[in-house]
Amino acid sequence: MLTSLFLALADDISAFNVFRYLTFRGILAVFTALGMGVALYPYAIAKLKAMSIGEVTRDDDVPMHSSKGGTPTMGGVIILFSTAVATLFWADLSVRFVWIALAGMIAFGFIGFVDDYLKLKTSRTRRGLSVRGKLAAQIMVALIVAFVLYGTARTSAETAYLIPFFKDVLIDMGVWFIPLSVLVAVATSNSVNLTDGLDGLAIMPIVLVAGGLGIFSYATGHAIFSSYLSIPFIEGAGELVVFCASVVGAGLAFLVYNCHPAQIFMGDTGSMALGAALALVAVIVRQEVVLFIMGGLFVIEAVSVISQVVAFKLFGRRIWLMSPIHHHFELKGWPESRITVRFWIISLVLTLAGLSTLKIR
Repeated sequence: MLTSLFLALADDISAFNVFRYLTFRGILAVFTALGMGVALYPYAIAKLKAMSIGEVTRDDDVPMHSSKGGTPTMGGVIILFSTAVATLFWADLSVRFVWIALAGMIAFGFIGFVDDYLKLKTSRTRRGLSVRGKLAAQIMVALIVAFVLYGTARTSAETAYLIPFFKDVLIDMGVWFIPLSVLVAVATSNSVNLTDGLDGLAIMPIVLVAGGLGIFSYATGHAIFSSYLSIPFIEGAGELVVFCASVVGAGLAFLVYNCHPAQIFMGDTGSMALGAALALVAVIVRQEVVLFIMGGLFVIEAVSVISQVVAFKLFGRRIWLMSPIHHHFELKGWPESRITVRFWIISLVLTLAGLSTLKIR
């Protein structure tokens, strides 16, 4: 939007040529999303409190969470709004990947919004969408996005499976690109959702992974860098730098009000949407394996839940005091802030490990 205007002016005023640089527009996207979020949250928090839209605790929740009851939720709406506006301002809107990532994120966010709304409506039981209904909606959205990506692919590299650590190893996926993309999107969305259980716990890893994927997007969309790093060149993928930067800015703004003790929660509206956003960027730039590495914290949280369920059904015993695993450490007596910071450190290390695959080939 603004990028098109400034680039048109660049023909006559050389100072506007700076808007041709992705890095500059990415920085502007961070500042735009960050500024919008910081400005909007105080109003949103006050409004949500006035409308009594707050977190509802249950008897089977972690005992330490009783004080969180009534904390405003559905703050993910502002994260998505800030991300979308910043992206529309500073990205090249002629690139289809920008629209696909935005549409996918918002669609998953709508599913989360409906889930949050139903939980608030049935506050006593806190029942949102059924597991089957939620998965069906997510799979349907992911299928549409995957079909669009597959149908609009201009080169074989856009649908091939890239194996990190090896130079130029691309496996032609053909139509199998579609189920793989659906699996990555749905799994990541739900894994991030499971991680969102403590103040600030999920949002910082989201910011870190989004920043890491932004670097991959830049390299993938740059012919010289992609050739040097032995990764496939995908024309237009570089514009996802702006999208990732917008997620970073919106996430940092949310963290200002979500750090312990949280003044607002993102709800499923934010966690499902942001998980899907990370997955879609990874799918577009063909870095699903790298997403698995950088988002390892989300994987750990999901595996802790799966292992707990399997162990209980097969052996009638629990592996963890409570799942997801961050609740296990809470029940062991760890302070919430200690768990959060230590999990952030794990996420930072895993993000750096994912970035290292750019050179270890």
